Amino acid sequence: MDYDFDRENKKKLIMKVIREVFIWALEIAAVILLAYFIVHYTVEKTDMVGVSMEGTLYDGDSIVINKFSYQFIDPRRFDVIVFKQSGKEHSYYNIKRIIGLPGETVQIKDDNIYINGEILEESILVEPMINYGLAEEEIKLEANEYFVLGDNRNNSEDSRFASIGNIRREEIVGKAFLRLSPFNFVDKLNLIPIKSEE
Repeated sequence: MDYDFDRENKKKLIMKVIREVFIWALEIAAVILLAYFIVHYTVEKTDMVGVSMEGTLYDGDSIVINKFSYQFIDPRRFDVIVFKQSGKEHSYYNIKRIIGLPGETVQIKDDNIYINGEILEESILVEPMINYGLAEEEIKLEANEYFVLGDNRNNSEDSRFASIGNIRREEIVGKAFLRLSPFNFVDKLNLIPIKSEE
């Protein structure tokens, strides 16, 4: 009885092709999952819309959002955040700076921002506010709420106004991390120059 070597070789070849196709399919699936994870949980690109953050960010600036860091830490005062409010008239991403943290009381009067009755010392260059909006009276933030302002204080729709109001934690997409052109870290922009001691 003769042994069919051709049949055996074809069987090995078919098994090799099946194994390679399977490995190839696994690699494609891994790349798709990695891309999904990066886009939905780590970084995303958006553009600044409007003039409300001028001095720091300008209309059309491309921004990289760090969506990953807030999975482990809470947003901090002065972080520039990207948020999207569901059920509000705007459906696009908003970019503002955190001023008040959960549980705090915020009030704006006499050209100053008060947090729990103490004047807030800011580290960014901003103009004095003309319109204090709802913050002319004390605003008590709930356990999951943040009070935000635009850096262009007199041309910003922010937590001072009912159309935006306080931002809930779940509405925060992430931290505005990088400005792409000209390249810089967002938290390094528009800072008050440090006076050198003579």
